[in-house]
Amino acid sequence: MSGPGFGPGSPRSFRYSARGGGGDFDLESGVSRKARRPKTPHLEPSVAMRARHFYEAHPVAVAAALLSAGLAVLVLLSVHETRARAARPGGGAWAEEYPLPGLRNLVMVAGHSVYTSASCGGTDREESWFLEPYQRHPGQAATFVAHIKEGVDVAARDEGALLLFSGGETRKDAGPRSEAQSYWAIAESKGWFGNDGSVRSRALTEEHARDSFENLLFSVCRFRELTGRYPQNITVISYDFKEERFAQLHRTALGFPEGRFFFLGTPATPAAREAALKGEAAVRAQFLEDPYGCLGSLHVKRLKRDPFHRTIPYPDGCPELKSLFSYCGSVPFSGHLPWTE
Repeated sequence: MSGPGFGPGSPRSFRYSARGGGGDFDLESGVSRKARRPKTPHLEPSVAMRARHFYEAHPVAVAAALLSAGLAVLVLLSVHETRARAARPGGGAWAEEYPLPGLRNLVMVAGHSVYTSASCGGTDREESWFLEPYQRHPGQAATFVAHIKEGVDVAARDEGALLLFSGGETRKDAGPRSEAQSYWAIAESKGWFGNDGSVRSRALTEEHARDSFENLLFSVCRFRELTGRYPQNITVISYDFKEERFAQLHRTALGFPEGRFFFLGTPATPAAREAALKGEAAVRAQFLEDPYGCLGSLHVKRLKRDPFHRTIPYPDGCPELKSLFSYCGSVPFSGHLPWTE
C-alpha cells in the first residue's frame, strides 16, 4: 500500500515549523506564515470592577461621599431657587407663594403714637398713650382712633385692598411696642374688622417706619412681601395738614403716579392746630431739601426714633426697589421703578 504523494499534484502542502516558533513554513508556496496567537481574556479590571472592589473594601466611606454630594446638590438647588424667587415679579404662576396674592390696592394708616395702657378700654384718653410734649392736648388720643377707624372703613369698601398700619418702636419709654401694633390691637378690640373677618384677614402691620417717608416707602415694600406685586393704587390716611407732604413730596420722591395716589386726612384738635401747622411747615422745608430723609436733621430724627436698634429688613422683600432704598440725593430718583413700566 502506497501513501499519499507529495508531488505537485498533491492537494495538501507540508507545513514546516520555522525556527524560533514565530510561525509555519509552507513548502509548497515557499511562504512563511505567522502563527495566530490564541485569544486570552483581558486581564485589566474594568472601571466598574474597580469601583465595586473599592465599595466592598470601604462601604462607609463611599456612602458618606455619596451623601455629601447629594446634600451639596440640594443646597445649590435651594440657593438657586431662593435667588430666582426673589427676582420674580408678583403674580402669575408664583402667586401661591404669597399669603395675599389677590390684593391690588394699598391703604396705609400712618402711626403717630404708641398705646401703653394694659387694656383697650380707654383708647380715647390721653393717659393711655405715650405722648410727646407737642402732642399733649385734649382730644389728641381721639384723633389717633379716628385714623384707625377711617383706615378700616376704606379697606371694608374695597375687597381688593390691603390695610397696613405703619409705625415702629419709636419711643424708648413706651417699651418695645410698635405704633402699628397699637393701632391694629385697638381696631381688633373695638370689633371694627367685622364679624365675618373679611377685613381682619387683610389688615396687617408694617413695624419699622420712623417717619412719614418711611411710612410710605416701607408700606409699599411690605405690600410686595405679602402680595407678590406692587400696589395699583395707594391711599394714605393721616392728618389733613400733612396732605402736601405725602401727596406731593413723598409721592414724588417715590415716583409714584399722581393719578393712582389718594390722601384722606382728618383734622387735628382745635387746641393743637396752630402749633401743628407751624411744625408741619418746618418739616416740609426739611423734606424739600432732603427728599429721602437721609441727611441732616431728618436722619438724626430717625436715629432717635430707633431706641432699640431694630434691624430694618427692607429691601429684602422688595428687591426691585434696592436702588431706591440706597439712593440719597436732593433730586428725585431717576432709576427704574416697577410702577413706571
